[in-house]
Amino acid sequence: MHRFLAVVFVLSCSAQTPPARIKVDVDRTIGEVDPKLFGNFAEHLGRMIYGGIYEEGSPLSDKDAFRTDVMDAVKKLGVSILRYPGGNFSSGYDWKDGIGPKAQRPTRPELAWHDLESNRFGTDEFLKYCERIGAEPYICINAGLGTVDDARQWVEYTNESRHTYWADQRRKNGREEPYKVTYWGLGNEIDGPWQLGHKNAEDYSKFAVQAAHAMRLSDPSIKLVACGSSNYGADWIGWNRTVLTALRNQVDFIALHTYIGNRENDLERFLGSSQRIDHYIETTAGAIKAALTGINNPRPIYIAYDEWNVWYRAQNDQHLEEVYNFEDALAMGMFFNSFFRHADVVKMANLAQLVNVIAPIMTNKQGLFLQPIYFPIAEYGKQRGNVALRAWVSSPTYTLNREQLPYLDVSSSYSAKDRAVYVNVLNRSKSQDISARVENQQGALSSNVDVWQMNYPDLKATHTFGDDKKVVPSTRALQAAVDKNAFAYTFPAHSLTILKLHVE
Repeated sequence: MHRFLAVVFVLSCSAQTPPARIKVDVDRTIGEVDPKLFGNFAEHLGRMIYGGIYEEGSPLSDKDAFRTDVMDAVKKLGVSILRYPGGNFSSGYDWKDGIGPKAQRPTRPELAWHDLESNRFGTDEFLKYCERIGAEPYICINAGLGTVDDARQWVEYTNESRHTYWADQRRKNGREEPYKVTYWGLGNEIDGPWQLGHKNAEDYSKFAVQAAHAMRLSDPSIKLVACGSSNYGADWIGWNRTVLTALRNQVDFIALHTYIGNRENDLERFLGSSQRIDHYIETTAGAIKAALTGINNPRPIYIAYDEWNVWYRAQNDQHLEEVYNFEDALAMGMFFNSFFRHADVVKMANLAQLVNVIAPIMTNKQGLFLQPIYFPIAEYGKQRGNVALRAWVSSPTYTLNREQLPYLDVSSSYSAKDRAVYVNVLNRSKSQDISARVENQQGALSSNVDVWQMNYPDLKATHTFGDDKKVVPSTRALQAAVDKNAFAYTFPAHSLTILKLHVE
Protein backbone atom coordinates (compact mmCIF):
# COMPACT_ATOMS: atom_id res chain seq x y z
CA MET A 1 0.00 0.00 0.00
CA HIS A 2 1.25 3.48 -0.87
CA ARG A 3 1.98 5.43 2.30
CA PHE A 4 2.63 9.16 2.47
CA LEU A 5 3.81 11.05 5.52
CA ALA A 6 3.80 14.80 5.86
CA VAL A 7 5.32 16.76 8.71
CA VAL A 8 3.77 20.21 8.77
CA PHE A 9 5.57 22.91 10.77
CA VAL A 10 3.82 26.07 11.90
CA LEU A 11 5.53 29.08 13.47
CA SER A 12 2.58 29.88 15.67
CA CYS A 13 -0.16 27.69 16.99
CA SER A 14 -2.81 30.06 15.69
CA ALA A 15 -1.70 29.96 12.05
CA GLN A 16 -4.47 28.66 9.77
CA THR A 17 -2.24 27.97 6.75
CA PRO A 18 1.02 26.41 7.90
CA PRO A 19 3.93 28.41 6.43
CA ALA A 20 6.30 25.42 6.73
CA ARG A 21 5.97 21.80 5.68
CA ILE A 22 7.97 18.63 5.35
CA LYS A 23 6.66 15.76 3.27
CA VAL A 24 8.09 12.28 3.53
CA ASP A 25 7.01 9.61 1.07
CA VAL A 26 8.29 6.06 1.55
CA ASP A 27 8.28 5.60 -2.23
CA ARG A 28 10.61 8.58 -2.76
CA THR A 29 13.76 6.69 -1.94
CA ILE A 30 17.34 7.96 -2.30
CA GLY A 31 19.38 4.90 -1.43
CA GLU A 32 20.45 2.70 1.45
CA VAL A 33 21.81 4.36 4.56
CA ASP A 34 25.04 2.45 4.17
CA PRO A 35 26.43 1.04 7.43
CA LYS A 36 29.83 2.46 6.40
CA LEU A 37 28.48 5.97 7.03
CA PHE A 38 29.14 5.34 10.71
CA GLY A 39 32.88 4.89 10.42
CA ASN A 40 35.71 6.44 12.34
CA PHE A 41 39.39 7.24 12.02
CA ALA A 42 42.45 6.25 14.06
CA GLU A 43 45.69 8.10 13.26
CA HIS A 44 49.07 7.97 14.91
CA LEU A 45 48.62 11.46 16.33
CA GLY A 46 48.81 12.72 19.89
CA ARG A 47 47.00 10.37 22.30
CA MET A 48 44.75 8.74 19.71
CA ILE A 49 46.62 5.41 19.73
CA TYR A 50 48.99 5.54 22.71
CA GLY A 51 46.97 6.43 25.81
CA GLY A 52 43.75 6.21 23.83
CA ILE A 53 42.80 2.81 22.44
CA TYR A 54 46.16 1.26 23.41
CA GLU A 55 48.01 1.68 26.69
CA GLU A 56 50.68 -0.77 27.76
CA GLY A 57 50.98 -1.32 31.50
CA SER A 58 47.64 0.24 32.35
CA PRO A 59 45.37 -1.56 34.84
CA LEU A 60 42.52 -0.62 32.48
CA SER A 61 44.08 -2.54 29.58
CA ASP A 62 43.71 -6.19 28.62
CA LYS A 63 46.50 -8.61 27.70
CA ASP A 64 46.79 -6.99 24.25
CA ALA A 65 47.16 -3.53 25.85
CA PHE A 66 43.76 -2.44 24.55
CA ARG A 67 41.96 -0.11 26.96
CA THR A 68 38.83 -2.06 27.88
CA ASP A 69 36.88 1.02 29.03
CA VAL A 70 37.57 2.68 25.70
CA MET A 71 36.68 -0.49 23.81
CA ASP A 72 33.32 -0.63 25.56
CA ALA A 73 32.57 3.00 24.63
CA VAL A 74 33.69 2.39 21.04
CA LYS A 75 31.39 -0.61 20.71
CA LYS A 76 28.44 1.43 22.01
CA LEU A 77 29.29 4.16 19.51
CA GLY A 78 28.67 1.59 16.77
CA VAL A 79 31.81 2.14 14.68
CA SER A 80 31.33 0.25 11.41
CA ILE A 81 34.62 0.90 9.60
CA LEU A 82 37.90 2.23 11.01
CA ARG A 83 40.43 4.14 8.89
CA TYR A 84 44.16 3.79 9.67
CA PRO A 85 47.04 4.83 10.04
CA GLY A 86 46.33 8.37 8.79
CA GLY A 87 45.84 11.07 7.85
CA ASN A 88 48.97 13.09 7.31
CA PHE A 89 50.89 10.43 9.23
CA SER A 90 50.42 7.90 6.44
CA SER A 91 52.46 9.91 3.91
CA GLY A 92 55.68 9.30 5.85
CA TYR A 93 54.89 5.87 7.32
CA ASP A 94 56.65 2.61 6.51
CA TRP A 95 54.23 -0.14 7.53
CA LYS A 96 57.11 -2.61 7.85
CA ASP A 97 58.34 -0.70 10.92
CA GLY A 98 55.16 -1.72 12.75
CA ILE A 99 55.29 -5.52 12.46
CA GLY A 100 57.28 -8.26 14.19
CA PRO A 101 58.60 -8.42 17.77
CA LYS A 102 57.95 -5.10 19.47
CA ALA A 103 61.39 -4.94 21.02
CA GLN A 104 62.87 -4.96 17.53
CA ARG A 105 60.64 -2.28 16.04
CA PRO A 106 62.43 1.01 15.35
CA THR A 107 61.53 4.37 16.83
CA ARG A 108 61.29 6.95 14.05
CA PRO A 109 60.91 10.73 13.88
CA GLU A 110 57.31 11.44 12.96
CA LEU A 111 57.40 14.40 10.56
CA ALA A 112 53.71 15.07 9.98
CA TRP A 113 52.90 15.92 13.60
CA HIS A 114 56.46 16.55 14.92
CA ASP A 115 56.62 13.63 17.31
CA LEU A 116 58.38 10.30 17.80
CA GLU A 117 56.75 7.06 16.66
CA SER A 118 57.62 3.94 18.69
CA ASN A 119 55.83 1.59 16.25
CA ARG A 120 54.63 -0.55 19.14
CA PHE A 121 51.17 -0.38 17.60
CA GLY A 122 51.10 -1.44 13.95
CA THR A 123 49.22 -3.44 11.35
CA ASP A 124 48.55 -6.58 13.39
CA GLU A 125 47.47 -4.62 16.46
CA PHE A 126 45.15 -2.46 14.37
CA LEU A 127 43.53 -5.39 12.60
CA LYS A 128 43.10 -7.29 15.85
CA TYR A 129 41.45 -4.20 17.33
CA CYS A 130 39.03 -3.99 14.41
CA GLU A 131 38.05 -7.60 14.99
CA ARG A 132 37.50 -6.95 18.68
CA ILE A 133 35.20 -3.97 18.13
CA GLY A 134 33.42 -5.52 15.13
CA ALA A 135 34.55 -2.87 12.64
CA GLU A 136 35.69 -3.23 9.04
CA PRO A 137 39.34 -2.17 8.62
CA TYR A 138 40.23 0.54 6.11
CA ILE A 139 43.96 1.04 5.47
CA CYS A 140 45.42 4.13 3.80
CA ILE A 141 48.68 3.51 1.94
CA ASN A 142 51.65 5.85 1.84
CA ALA A 143 51.20 7.72 -1.44
CA GLY A 144 53.52 10.52 -0.33
CA LEU A 145 57.01 9.15 0.28
CA GLY A 146 56.04 5.48 -0.24
CA THR A 147 56.35 3.26 -3.29
CA VAL A 148 54.05 1.10 -5.36
CA ASP A 149 55.88 -1.97 -4.07
CA ASP A 150 55.28 -0.92 -0.44
CA ALA A 151 51.55 -0.79 -1.14
CA ARG A 152 51.48 -4.10 -3.01
CA GLN A 153 53.39 -5.88 -0.25
CA TRP A 154 51.10 -4.49 2.44
CA VAL A 155 48.14 -6.10 0.67
CA GLU A 156 50.11 -9.33 0.39
CA TYR A 157 50.90 -9.26 4.12
CA THR A 158 47.27 -8.82 5.17
CA ASN A 159 45.37 -10.78 2.53
CA GLU A 160 47.50 -13.51 0.93
CA SER A 161 46.50 -17.10 1.81
CA ARG A 162 49.34 -18.88 -0.02
CA HIS A 163 52.85 -19.34 1.29
CA THR A 164 54.52 -16.21 -0.02
CA TYR A 165 57.24 -14.19 1.67
CA TRP A 166 55.00 -11.53 3.22
CA ALA A 167 52.18 -13.95 4.05
CA ASP A 168 54.69 -16.10 5.89
CA GLN A 169 55.97 -13.05 7.74
CA ARG A 170 52.40 -12.55 8.92
CA ARG A 171 52.34 -16.15 10.08
CA LYS A 172 55.61 -15.67 11.98
CA ASN A 173 53.96 -12.71 13.68
CA GLY A 174 51.14 -14.92 14.95
CA ARG A 175 48.41 -14.68 12.36
CA GLU A 176 47.83 -17.80 10.26
CA GLU A 177 44.69 -16.80 8.35
CA PRO A 178 44.53 -13.73 6.11
CA TYR A 179 42.87 -10.64 7.55
CA LYS A 180 40.98 -10.07 4.28
CA VAL A 181 41.19 -6.29 4.37
CA THR A 182 38.75 -5.04 1.74
CA TYR A 183 39.06 -1.24 1.85
CA TRP A 184 42.29 0.55 0.90
CA GLY A 185 42.90 4.26 0.48
CA LEU A 186 45.28 5.41 -2.25
CA GLY A 187 46.87 8.09 -0.09
CA ASN A 188 45.78 11.04 2.00
CA GLU A 189 45.39 14.69 0.98
CA ILE A 190 48.22 14.48 -1.56
CA ASP A 191 46.99 17.70 -3.18
CA GLY A 192 47.85 19.62 0.01
CA PRO A 193 51.23 21.38 0.18
CA TRP A 194 51.30 20.46 3.88
CA GLN A 195 51.57 16.78 2.91
CA LEU A 196 54.83 14.81 2.74
CA GLY A 197 55.24 13.80 -0.89
CA HIS A 198 52.77 16.43 -2.12
CA LYS A 199 52.01 15.93 -5.82
CA ASN A 200 50.00 17.64 -8.52
CA ALA A 201 46.94 15.87 -9.88
CA GLU A 202 48.72 14.38 -12.89
CA ASP A 203 51.65 12.96 -10.89
CA TYR A 204 49.36 11.62 -8.18
CA SER A 205 47.14 9.97 -10.78
CA LYS A 206 50.11 8.21 -12.41
CA PHE A 207 51.23 6.85 -9.04
CA ALA A 208 47.71 5.84 -7.99
CA VAL A 209 47.01 4.00 -11.26
CA GLN A 210 50.19 1.98 -10.83
CA ALA A 211 49.54 1.30 -7.15
CA ALA A 212 45.93 0.26 -7.80
CA HIS A 213 47.02 -2.13 -10.55
CA ALA A 214 49.71 -3.74 -8.39
CA MET A 215 47.49 -3.97 -5.31
CA ARG A 216 44.70 -5.62 -7.27
CA LEU A 217 47.15 -8.14 -8.70
CA SER A 218 47.82 -9.12 -5.08
CA ASP A 219 44.10 -9.29 -4.31
CA PRO A 220 41.49 -8.60 -7.02
CA SER A 221 38.67 -8.36 -4.45
CA ILE A 222 39.85 -5.18 -2.71
CA LYS A 223 38.02 -1.86 -2.99
CA LEU A 224 40.02 1.31 -3.49
CA VAL A 225 39.50 4.93 -2.42
CA ALA A 226 41.05 7.66 -4.56
CA CYS A 227 42.51 10.71 -2.85
CA GLY A 228 40.09 13.54 -3.52
CA SER A 229 41.02 17.17 -2.98
CA SER A 230 41.20 18.65 0.51
CA ASN A 231 42.83 21.92 -0.58
CA TYR A 232 39.68 23.95 -1.16
CA GLY A 233 41.71 27.13 -1.57
CA ALA A 234 43.08 25.71 -4.82
CA ASP A 235 41.38 24.19 -7.88
CA TRP A 236 39.80 21.34 -5.95
CA ILE A 237 37.24 20.63 -8.67
CA GLY A 238 40.00 20.33 -11.27
CA TRP A 239 41.94 17.94 -9.03
CA ASN A 240 38.93 15.67 -8.61
CA ARG A 241 38.13 15.79 -12.31
CA THR A 242 41.70 14.79 -13.26
CA VAL A 243 41.87 12.01 -10.66
CA LEU A 244 38.47 10.58 -11.58
CA THR A 245 39.26 10.57 -15.27
CA ALA A 246 42.57 8.76 -14.70
CA LEU A 247 41.26 6.29 -12.10
CA ARG A 248 37.70 5.67 -13.26
CA ASN A 249 38.49 2.06 -14.17
CA GLN A 250 40.38 1.42 -10.92
CA VAL A 251 38.66 2.97 -7.91
CA ASP A 252 35.40 2.43 -6.04
CA PHE A 253 35.35 5.68 -4.05
CA ILE A 254 36.78 9.18 -4.04
CA ALA A 255 37.52 10.76 -0.68
CA LEU A 256 36.25 14.11 0.61
CA HIS A 257 37.35 15.88 3.81
CA THR A 258 35.63 18.74 5.64
CA TYR A 259 36.19 20.36 9.03
CA ILE A 260 33.99 23.18 10.28
CA GLY A 261 34.19 25.66 13.13
CA ASN A 262 32.35 28.48 14.90
CA ARG A 263 35.03 31.14 15.08
CA GLU A 264 32.43 33.91 14.62
CA ASN A 265 30.38 32.61 17.59
CA ASP A 266 27.31 32.60 15.34
CA LEU A 267 25.24 29.46 15.87
CA GLU A 268 23.04 29.84 12.81
CA ARG A 269 26.01 30.47 10.52
CA PHE A 270 27.84 27.51 12.09
CA LEU A 271 24.90 25.14 11.58
CA GLY A 272 24.54 26.49 8.05
CA SER A 273 27.76 24.70 7.11
CA SER A 274 25.50 22.19 5.37
CA GLN A 275 25.63 24.61 2.42
CA ARG A 276 29.29 23.78 2.00
CA ILE A 277 28.94 20.05 2.69
CA ASP A 278 26.07 19.68 0.20
CA HIS A 279 28.05 21.68 -2.38
CA TYR A 280 31.13 19.47 -2.04
CA ILE A 281 29.04 16.31 -2.36
CA GLU A 282 26.91 17.46 -5.27
CA THR A 283 29.84 18.92 -7.21
CA THR A 284 31.86 15.73 -6.76
CA ALA A 285 28.86 13.58 -7.67
CA GLY A 286 28.64 15.55 -10.90
CA ALA A 287 32.34 14.97 -11.58
CA ILE A 288 31.82 11.23 -11.05
CA LYS A 289 28.95 11.18 -13.54
CA ALA A 290 31.03 13.11 -16.06
CA ALA A 291 34.00 10.76 -15.68
CA LEU A 292 31.84 7.68 -16.22
CA THR A 293 29.91 9.08 -19.18
CA GLY A 294 30.36 7.04 -22.35
CA ILE A 295 31.90 4.01 -20.62
CA ASN A 296 30.16 0.68 -21.15
CA ASN A 297 29.40 -1.05 -17.84
CA PRO A 298 31.42 1.43 -15.76
CA ARG A 299 32.70 0.54 -12.31
CA PRO A 300 30.42 2.44 -9.88
CA ILE A 301 32.25 5.17 -7.95
CA TYR A 302 30.93 6.56 -4.68
CA ILE A 303 32.02 9.22 -2.20
CA ALA A 304 33.90 8.32 0.97
CA TYR A 305 33.63 11.30 3.33
CA ASP A 306 36.50 9.80 5.25
CA GLU A 307 37.43 12.81 7.39
CA TRP A 308 34.81 15.10 8.90
CA ASN A 309 34.22 16.86 12.19
CA VAL A 310 34.18 20.14 14.06
CA TRP A 311 37.77 21.28 14.51
CA TYR A 312 38.94 24.84 15.09
CA ARG A 313 39.80 25.52 18.74
CA ALA A 314 42.69 23.04 18.96
CA GLN A 315 44.32 23.70 15.59
CA ASN A 316 47.39 25.19 17.27
CA ASP A 317 47.52 22.35 19.79
CA GLN A 318 50.01 19.70 18.70
CA HIS A 319 47.78 16.95 20.09
CA LEU A 320 44.46 18.32 18.71
CA GLU A 321 42.50 17.68 21.93
CA GLU A 322 39.35 19.60 21.01
CA VAL A 323 36.83 20.15 23.82
CA TYR A 324 33.34 19.82 22.35
CA ASN A 325 30.23 21.61 23.53
CA PHE A 326 26.48 21.33 22.98
CA GLU A 327 26.42 23.31 19.72
CA ASP A 328 29.02 20.89 18.32
CA ALA A 329 26.65 18.03 19.13
CA LEU A 330 24.01 19.76 17.00
CA ALA A 331 26.51 19.90 14.13
CA MET A 332 26.77 16.11 14.19
CA GLY A 333 23.11 15.97 13.16
CA MET A 334 23.77 18.48 10.38
CA PHE A 335 26.54 16.29 8.92
CA PHE A 336 24.47 13.10 9.07
CA ASN A 337 21.43 14.84 7.59
CA SER A 338 23.55 15.79 4.59
CA PHE A 339 24.96 12.26 4.25
CA PHE A 340 21.43 10.79 4.41
CA ARG A 341 20.14 13.23 1.80
CA HIS A 342 22.91 12.04 -0.52
CA ALA A 343 22.73 8.36 0.41
CA ASP A 344 22.80 7.39 -3.27
CA VAL A 345 26.40 8.58 -3.62
CA VAL A 346 27.85 8.93 -0.09
CA LYS A 347 28.55 5.35 0.90
CA MET A 348 31.25 5.79 3.52
CA ALA A 349 32.00 8.42 6.18
CA ASN A 350 34.65 8.46 8.88
CA LEU A 351 34.49 10.84 11.81
CA ALA A 352 37.94 12.16 12.65
CA GLN A 353 38.86 10.85 15.16
CA LEU A 354 38.00 8.20 17.74
CA VAL A 355 39.73 8.96 21.06
CA ASN A 356 41.34 12.12 22.51
CA VAL A 357 42.22 13.68 19.14
CA ILE A 358 39.19 15.73 17.89
CA ALA A 359 37.19 12.85 19.31
CA PRO A 360 33.94 11.90 21.08
CA ILE A 361 35.84 9.95 23.77
CA MET A 362 38.48 11.45 26.11
CA THR A 363 40.74 9.49 28.44
CA ASN A 364 43.19 9.91 31.27
CA LYS A 365 45.07 7.29 33.29
CA GLN A 366 42.04 6.69 35.52
CA GLY A 367 39.18 6.53 33.04
CA LEU A 368 37.27 8.38 30.35
CA PHE A 369 34.39 10.70 29.65
CA LEU A 370 32.06 11.06 26.69
CA GLN A 371 31.92 14.40 24.90
CA PRO A 372 28.51 15.79 23.86
CA ILE A 373 29.12 14.84 20.21
CA TYR A 374 29.17 11.16 21.17
CA PHE A 375 25.42 10.84 21.59
CA PRO A 376 24.09 11.96 18.17
CA ILE A 377 26.66 9.79 16.42
CA ALA A 378 25.51 6.72 18.31
CA GLU A 379 21.81 7.51 17.77
CA TYR A 380 21.99 8.18 14.02
CA GLY A 381 23.87 4.90 13.72
CA LYS A 382 20.69 3.05 14.65
CA GLN A 383 19.31 3.95 11.20
CA ARG A 384 22.04 2.04 9.33
CA GLY A 385 20.57 -0.22 6.70
CA ASN A 386 17.39 1.84 6.42
CA VAL A 387 16.35 3.43 3.14
CA ALA A 388 16.94 7.18 3.01
CA LEU A 389 13.86 9.12 1.92
CA ARG A 390 13.78 12.31 -0.14
CA ALA A 391 11.98 14.71 2.18
CA TRP A 392 10.31 17.78 0.66
CA VAL A 393 10.87 20.75 2.91
CA SER A 394 9.31 24.19 2.96
CA SER A 395 10.56 26.04 6.01
CA PRO A 396 11.08 29.54 7.33
CA THR A 397 14.50 30.64 6.17
CA TYR A 398 17.40 32.89 7.04
CA THR A 399 19.99 34.44 4.76
CA LEU A 400 23.46 32.93 4.69
CA ASN A 401 26.03 33.64 1.99
CA ARG A 402 23.30 35.29 -0.12
CA GLU A 403 21.25 32.11 -0.02
CA GLN A 404 18.01 31.41 1.79
CA LEU A 405 18.63 28.50 4.16
CA PRO A 406 15.80 26.70 5.98
CA TYR A 407 15.89 26.82 9.75
CA LEU A 408 14.76 23.20 9.69
CA ASP A 409 17.49 20.88 8.46
CA VAL A 410 15.84 17.53 7.80
CA SER A 411 16.62 14.00 6.73
CA SER A 412 14.48 10.88 6.87
CA SER A 413 14.78 7.12 6.59
CA TYR A 414 12.48 4.13 6.51
CA SER A 415 12.80 0.67 8.03
CA ALA A 416 10.52 -1.74 6.19
CA LYS A 417 11.26 -4.41 8.78
CA ASP A 418 9.92 -2.27 11.62
CA ARG A 419 7.44 -0.30 9.49
CA ALA A 420 9.01 2.78 11.02
CA VAL A 421 9.78 6.19 9.53
CA TYR A 422 12.52 8.26 11.14
CA VAL A 423 12.33 12.04 10.82
CA ASN A 424 15.59 13.71 11.83
CA VAL A 425 15.13 17.42 12.49
CA LEU A 426 17.76 20.00 13.41
CA ASN A 427 16.21 23.32 14.42
CA ARG A 428 18.99 25.78 13.58
CA SER A 429 17.20 28.78 15.05
CA LYS A 430 19.04 30.10 18.08
CA SER A 431 15.90 31.40 19.76
CA GLN A 432 12.69 30.24 18.06
CA ASP A 433 10.70 27.11 18.84
CA ILE A 434 8.91 25.72 15.79
CA SER A 435 5.57 24.02 16.31
CA ALA A 436 4.65 21.19 14.00
CA ARG A 437 1.75 19.10 12.85
CA VAL A 438 2.84 15.64 11.79
CA GLU A 439 0.51 14.08 9.25
CA ASN A 440 0.26 10.60 7.82
CA GLN A 441 -1.46 10.76 4.45
CA GLN A 442 -2.08 7.05 3.88
CA GLY A 443 -2.09 4.15 6.28
CA ALA A 444 -2.93 4.38 9.94
CA LEU A 445 -0.45 6.37 11.99
CA SER A 446 0.08 4.84 15.40
CA SER A 447 -0.23 7.09 18.40
CA ASN A 448 3.02 5.58 19.70
CA VAL A 449 5.89 7.91 18.77
CA ASP A 450 9.44 7.44 20.05
CA VAL A 451 11.25 10.72 20.68
CA TRP A 452 15.01 11.21 21.00
CA GLN A 453 16.17 14.77 21.58
CA MET A 454 19.21 16.85 22.49
CA ASN A 455 18.39 20.28 23.86
CA TYR A 456 20.29 22.31 26.43
CA PRO A 457 20.03 25.98 27.42
CA ASP A 458 23.79 26.63 27.40
CA LEU A 459 25.19 26.30 23.87
CA LYS A 460 28.75 26.30 25.23
CA ALA A 461 28.23 23.58 27.87
CA THR A 462 30.94 20.93 27.89
CA HIS A 463 31.81 17.71 29.67
CA THR A 464 34.90 16.70 31.61
CA PHE A 465 36.08 13.88 33.85
CA GLY A 466 33.44 13.18 36.48
CA ASP A 467 30.99 15.61 34.89
CA ASP A 468 29.66 14.12 31.67
CA LYS A 469 25.96 13.64 32.42
CA LYS A 470 24.45 17.05 31.70
CA VAL A 471 24.61 17.49 27.90
CA VAL A 472 22.93 14.19 27.11
CA PRO A 473 19.85 13.20 25.12
CA SER A 474 16.41 12.70 26.53
CA THR A 475 14.14 9.92 25.31
CA ARG A 476 10.46 9.34 25.78
CA ALA A 477 7.59 7.32 24.41
CA LEU A 478 5.01 9.86 23.32
CA GLN A 479 1.36 8.93 23.25
CA ALA A 480 0.42 11.35 20.52
CA ALA A 481 -3.08 12.79 20.36
CA VAL A 482 -3.73 11.54 16.85
CA ASP A 483 -6.53 13.47 15.17
CA LYS A 484 -7.35 12.88 11.52
CA ASN A 485 -4.22 10.80 11.26
CA ALA A 486 -1.99 13.61 12.54
CA PHE A 487 -0.51 14.95 15.76
CA ALA A 488 1.16 18.13 16.98
CA TYR A 489 4.78 18.49 18.07
CA THR A 490 7.07 21.41 18.91
CA PHE A 491 10.77 21.42 18.05
CA PRO A 492 12.62 23.61 20.55
CA ALA A 493 15.09 26.26 19.45
CA HIS A 494 18.66 24.97 18.92
CA SER A 495 17.67 21.32 19.22
CA LEU A 496 18.23 18.02 17.46
CA THR A 497 15.25 15.66 17.42
CA ILE A 498 14.69 12.19 15.99
CA LEU A 499 11.08 11.07 15.76
CA LYS A 500 10.38 7.40 15.15
CA LEU A 501 6.90 7.08 13.66
CA HIS A 502 5.08 3.75 13.45
CA VAL A 503 2.75 3.05 10.53
CA GLU A 504 0.23 0.30 11.17
